[in-house]
Amino acid sequence: MFKIDIDEELSIALVQESFAPLYAEISQSQNEYLAQWLAWPPHCQSEQDFRIFVQRSLNDYAEGKSMTCAIVLNGKLVGNCSFNSINHDTKKATIGYWVSQAEQGKGIITRVVQKLIDIGFNELDMEKIEISAAVGNIPSRKVCERLGFELEGIITRNENLNGRVIDHAIYGLLRINSKYS
Repeated sequence: MFKIDIDEELSIALVQESFAPLYAEISQSQNEYLAQWLAWPPHCQSEQDFRIFVQRSLNDYAEGKSMTCAIVLNGKLVGNCSFNSINHDTKKATIGYWVSQAEQGKGIITRVVQKLIDIGFNELDMEKIEISAAVGNIPSRKVCERLGFELEGIITRNENLNGRVIDHAIYGLLRINSKYS
């Protein structure tokens, strides 16, 4: 499994089975917080749920369809980031992320997404990176704006988020408009 250092305190590591209990601990203790903007928390809380998640993620990584990594801050797993999809035909990758409540507001996601953009453009040879954020998820939308993504549009009624239907803001960053290429 690989690990990529972002700076002296922050890294990302390809998911592995040993992370399952750590993910389960965060999910169990922060279920309500995570379920505000993520569909999976009510359905994925046990170590076994996360073992299955890791196995699927590694299979998709091996097939070149996605890349899922743990976010590690000072040696502690604090969240997750991914290329949810990698489309080699259209040269577009979509990014997703979450971080535990205690680590919010520290710039962690901004630094992680910067690294994913770099990987997407310079290692995966993508031409576009896309992020979909719930319209009401202002912190996530600010990450996109801070990193130079352009708001491409709003898709209404795009996701049933645990019984609440929400709209998504779609942000895109093209390689030609990026400082990362």
